[in-house]
Amino acid sequence: MREWFVAGALIEDQSRLLLVQNRRHDGRVDWTPPGGVVDPGETVLEGLTREVTEETGLVVAAWSEAVYRIEVEAPDLGWKLGVVVHQALEVQGTLVIDDPDGIVVDAQYVATHDCHGHLASSPQWVRDPLGAWLDGGWDRPQSFRYRITGTDLGSLHVDTLP
Repeated sequence: MREWFVAGALIEDQSRLLLVQNRRHDGRVDWTPPGGVVDPGETVLEGLTREVTEETGLVVAAWSEAVYRIEVEAPDLGWKLGVVVHQALEVQGTLVIDDPDGIVVDAQYVATHDCHGHLASSPQWVRDPLGAWLDGGWDRPQSFRYRITGTDLGSLHVDTLP
């Protein structure tokens, strides 16, 4: 079972949220908040800061506590994913796309009410928690859990777990 841990960033600017467009290895394209895999030896916030800078050129000097967490289990595909999402409190720099991994191909500050449209092609485990946060948020950290069944990427079944 392959396991990895990802950190995501909520970066806002004047009622807009920063989303990055990702071109996946199989050619699919989706929009997500910036972020990525936390490397061994890094803290979550060190990895998140590095990923945001690599993907967007922005430097985040301060982060909130975790806003939400996501757990995804895909036993048929042989992987588990853990995600923690933090909100940027202090951001510096200019938006520049130069992802060394070649995955992020665009980035835009999207009006909050338009984010749902951008997220339509994103995986459910990205779209649903972020959509809930966009629709009003919450006062304390939330957790979301999903289980994916199937092996055909075109017909996976995603269940939301309690």
